[in-house]
Amino acid sequence: MENTVSLLLSAAVALSAFTSCSKEDEVFGNDPQTYVLVHGAWQAPYVWDAVRSDLIGQGNKVVVVELPGHGADMTPPHTLSLDVYRDKVIEALSKVDGKVILVGHSMGGMVITHVAEKAPFKISKLVYIGAFLPASGQALTDLAFSYPDSKLGPLLIPSADQLALDVKHDSLTYLFINDGSQAEKERVLANYRAEPAIPFTNKVTLTNDHFGAVEKVYIKTLQDIVISPGLQNRMIAEAGIKTTYEVNTGHSPFLSQPHAVANLLLKIGQGSNITTEVSR
Repeated sequence: MENTVSLLLSAAVALSAFTSCSKEDEVFGNDPQTYVLVHGAWQAPYVWDAVRSDLIGQGNKVVVVELPGHGADMTPPHTLSLDVYRDKVIEALSKVDGKVILVGHSMGGMVITHVAEKAPFKISKLVYIGAFLPASGQALTDLAFSYPDSKLGPLLIPSADQLALDVKHDSLTYLFINDGSQAEKERVLANYRAEPAIPFTNKVTLTNDHFGAVEKVYIKTLQDIVISPGLQNRMIAEAGIKTTYEVNTGHSPFLSQPHAVANLLLKIGQGSNITTEVSR
């Protein structure tokens, strides 16, 4: 009798452990990732809040980079460059064990491209979300003014010293989040700052052995009037990217459809084999 009771208890413990593991695997997956998220121009880390929450909720690690001269960072604009942005992201990568999935939006695409040339060994995948994707020798301005569909250019207001670029205030939400809720539009307005201008003109130098060796994915924003679908398609083709996804949004899908963006990032991460720790 005693042996029978012991066997039943052992079986119950084993079943409980199996059920617990199965549930955890279902929610978190077998291989948590570290995502490093880089915002674009005229924006700041707040734009990733909902996406970050979803990714963490699925057991992943998330690092959100605040680029110098954005958000709460008061670095003077005359000291900024694409190199400064790159080095800020590399600093964040250096605090993570193993490789990361590096995600960039809009101008952030220039940044993650520049990072991948310098530190390809830290990156499992580059993910571009409605982002600029340069070829070697190109600056953001080379791409932005090469396609006629963008509505941004005529709405830019350079500062007197040419060190910053403003956007006409009544056009901000029209450009960046026309498809978002009123609450998100108000967040965009409340967090708006003029954009440092110098990094827009900095060119990247890329090589096949570094940037070219990193796997790349592009998430297209189909209603985008800042980086038009036509320009996105051209950059994708010129970079030879084979894996693309679509979100039927304007320029800021992480604000208008954050759960859709998070789900795509989770899907993209499923094929990676990354060992990471929390980095803050």
